[in-house]
Amino acid sequence: MATFTKMKLSGSTNGRGIKVGETSTPGTLIHTAVAGTDDFDEIWLFAYNGGTVSAMLTIEFGGVAAPDDNIMVVLAFKSGLQLIVPGLILQNGCVVRAFAGVANVVVITGFVNNITA
Repeated sequence: MATFTKMKLSGSTNGRGIKVGETSTPGTLIHTAVAGTDDFDEIWLFAYNGGTVSAMLTIEFGGVAAPDDNIMVVLAFKSGLQLIVPGLILQNGCVVRAFAGVANVVVITGFVNNITA
């Protein structure tokens, strides 16, 4: 029977948001998935643009190859949290990173459900 454990993003300090400082690949570290191939991390990410203009956000989900590993979204400014990654899974130490068209205005929050077999 599988078990679920809710955890903070590994790139987060004390569960707080992660400010996206990078404007190109490789992006700011958001999360490193569980090691091995038996367990999974179910990843939920939300983003907020605190700037004064819309900003393109790119999530590098598990790698940096474009377009294979990219999730891209335009974030309207000051429009609240927007769901970016809706519970997609990763494992084997794959890394999630992010970069934006404008540095230091996008903040990513979220959590991980670690699923063990």
